[in-house]
Amino acid sequence: MHKDSNRPRRVAELIKRELAMLIPRELDDPHAHEITLTGAEVSRDLSSARIYFSLLSGAAEAKQTAKSLNHAAGFLRHALMGRVSLRTVPALRFYFDESVERGARVDSLIDQAMAEDKPKQDK
Repeated sequence: MHKDSNRPRRVAELIKRELAMLIPRELDDPHAHEITLTGAEVSRDLSSARIYFSLLSGAAEAKQTAKSLNHAAGFLRHALMGRVSLRTVPALRFYFDESVERGARVDSLIDQAMAEDKPKQDK
């Protein structure tokens, strides 16, 4: 029992790695080459997977890209079946990872605050 406790995490990493190779090659989406998979979570029973992504172009196209990825989820799942040795491949669901955007915004605010404090420190 203890041996299988890491299995969902290992399956999630395997799926993320394989999807990272499949998406730019197999999808006919203008943003496919801008997609970076940032995380994956697989349910304990391995029936479903949540795949998180970010876009190089930012959040502007996130909604449409998520819609396209979720529309292609069945195709990607079928493609995974031929690439991984699992009895069943989890159902895929894609979500835009907003943490990357939030992190960039926080960095920007920190840089701005430091730039504003610099003249005060020079006095």
